[in-house]
Amino acid sequence: MSGIKTENTSCGMDMTSGSLWKKIVLFSIPLMMSQVLEVLFNMSDVAVVGKFASYEALGAVGSTTILVTLFTGFLIGMGCGVNVIVARQLGARQHKDLKDTIQTAFILCLIVGIIVSIICISCAHLLLNLLNTKEELIDGAMLYFRIYALGMPAMAVYNFGNAVMSAGGDTKRPLLYLFIAGIVNVCLNLIFVIGFRLAEQGVAMASIISQYISATLIMTNLLRRNDVCKLRLSQVRINKNAAKAILMLGIPAGIQNAIFAIANLFIQKGVNSFDSVMVSGNSAAANFDALIYNVMSAFYTACSSFMGQNMGAGNKKRMLHSYFISIVYSFCAAGILGTVLFVFGRQLLSLFTSEPAVIDAGMARIKIMAFSYAVSAFMDASIAASRGIGKSVGPTIIVISGSCVFRVAWVYTIFAYFHSIPSLYLVYVFSWTITAIAEIAYFAYSFKHLNVRGRY
Repeated sequence: MSGIKTENTSCGMDMTSGSLWKKIVLFSIPLMMSQVLEVLFNMSDVAVVGKFASYEALGAVGSTTILVTLFTGFLIGMGCGVNVIVARQLGARQHKDLKDTIQTAFILCLIVGIIVSIICISCAHLLLNLLNTKEELIDGAMLYFRIYALGMPAMAVYNFGNAVMSAGGDTKRPLLYLFIAGIVNVCLNLIFVIGFRLAEQGVAMASIISQYISATLIMTNLLRRNDVCKLRLSQVRINKNAAKAILMLGIPAGIQNAIFAIANLFIQKGVNSFDSVMVSGNSAAANFDALIYNVMSAFYTACSSFMGQNMGAGNKKRMLHSYFISIVYSFCAAGILGTVLFVFGRQLLSLFTSEPAVIDAGMARIKIMAFSYAVSAFMDASIAASRGIGKSVGPTIIVISGSCVFRVAWVYTIFAYFHSIPSLYLVYVFSWTITAIAEIAYFAYSFKHLNVRGRY
């Protein structure tokens, strides 16, 4: 009948048919750009406060980086859990279950965001003391971190919305929303720091305003949709089965992200044992890690989403192809970007410093890391694939052993014996190799025994 408005049963890209090589690229490019934009906009906080405030303000903001990574990583992990379940239910056409998942995921992610915010605000002083934050920086760091933490609920909501939309293949609109919020962030950084003479609190305020803008934009989209991914506030409630499924995937994924941040604390401690020139060179070179990791992570998200939808559709062959293609793409991306970083390392480092000694120190790190990133593709793609079939606890335990316990042991043995930059940074390629072997074996075993029912 004409004139009757019906609900669209599709949320975007159909990942269960067509060329995987083409669709994974089309899915990943907007997501990749979103990840890179997020890194660049976060770097603007440091650049603005360092250029237009004081070195104390720069140090204060920089002192919170590991904590921000720790807690935002947990929220991103929750989003990963939502993404996998939504993708699977879309593939299986389980529309009733999908509606329960979306309504439950919204309230769960919001609650987790509020809890994380409260923890950050109430424990800021304790956490910064545990990191041995310098006394002259701790007041500014605590001010920045507490204000920044007010944006955690908004970040949780954005990650929820991004997870739902990307599970359906829509990665372009989240990119647009992030771009709009990022431009606002940069503009407010300049206004608050230069115009109002605010330093740490200025960049923190700019960050949380931009986070609430991105959350508002993505919520508006979800509320106005006319498909099965629509969010209905009048129906928001916690469904017990949906909540259990989300938490079983989301919490281990969040813990896994947090573990990497904790493990890197020990590596940073090793870096701090060298002189200030080496520390500065390391800090400059480390800026490129996030850019390369985030480009690669777009393919990991694609892996989980495509695995999830095709698991719901009952197509094990296409699931396995999604895994292999994601490894190829992420490996090639790491190889290309690592080579560019190695060849143009000095020029890129000069963007952060003009001191030749600091550039030399940064190159000592780059010469090892540039050819190590590609190894991590096998580890992270396998983790994403396991998550895509609903396995999250096992990969997390493996990561704890391979990328946390191993790294701590390395710092206190191999590095303690040689005490050189190569002996410190080689821990990455060795830990990634060991963890990758274990993660691949775990995925292969889990996939072999996976019972795929298909659509019903």
